[in-house]
Amino acid sequence: MFDTSLTLRDLMFLAEGAGVTILVTAISVVIGTLLGILFGVIRTQLGPVLSAPLTFVLDIFRSVPLLIQLVLGNAFVGMVLQIQISGFTVACMVLSLYTSAYCAEIVRGGIEAVPETTRRAARSLGMTWGQDMRYIVMPLATRVALPSWIGLALGVMKDSALVYVVQVTELLKSTQILITRLQEPLFLLLICGAFYFIISFPLARFGGYLERRWSND
Repeated sequence: MFDTSLTLRDLMFLAEGAGVTILVTAISVVIGTLLGILFGVIRTQLGPVLSAPLTFVLDIFRSVPLLIQLVLGNAFVGMVLQIQISGFTVACMVLSLYTSAYCAEIVRGGIEAVPETTRRAARSLGMTWGQDMRYIVMPLATRVALPSWIGLALGVMKDSALVYVVQVTELLKSTQILITRLQEPLFLLLICGAFYFIISFPLARFGGYLERRWSND
C-alpha cells in the first residue's frame, strides 16, 4: 500500500513555489516581449549592417547558457554596480533580456514574412510608416510569429527553474527542499511535473485556439 509523509502544508509550500514560477515567467515574458518587439523592428528597419551592434549583443544572450547569465548578472549587480536588490529582481531582469533576445528574432522573422508587395500597396494608398506597421505588418506578422512565441513563453517557464542560483525558491527548488526532507523523490517529482503541466497547458491551448481561429479567417 502506498504511503507518504506529504502533508497539506507541504502541498501549499509547492503551490507557493509554483506561484513564484508563474510570477517570474509572467514578468519576464511581458517585458521580454515588449523589448523583443522593439529590437525586432529596429533590426528590420536598420538592416543587417546598421543593426550589427544590437545583433551582437542579442547573440550573446542567445549563446551563453542561462545559468551562467544568472550568476554573472547577480555578481554584476552586487559587485560592480554595488546595488542591493533581491534575487527575484535579478532573475526577472536576466530572464527578460534572455527572452527579448529570442523574441527579437521571432518578431524579425514575422515582419520579413509579410510580402513586400503588400507593404508597397499600403504605402501607395497613402499610409504612413506607422500606419503600415500598425494596421498591415504587425497583424500579419503576429499570425506568423505566434506559434514560436508560445514555444518561447513555455520555454521561459521551464527555464525559470534555474533562478534558484540567485536564491529564488520557485517550484523546482521547493520540490528539492521537500525531497531532502521527506526522501520521496519520485512521488514529489511527479507532483512537481503535474504543477508544471497545469501552468503550461492553458497557455498552449490558448495558442492553439488562436491559430485555428486565424487560419479560418
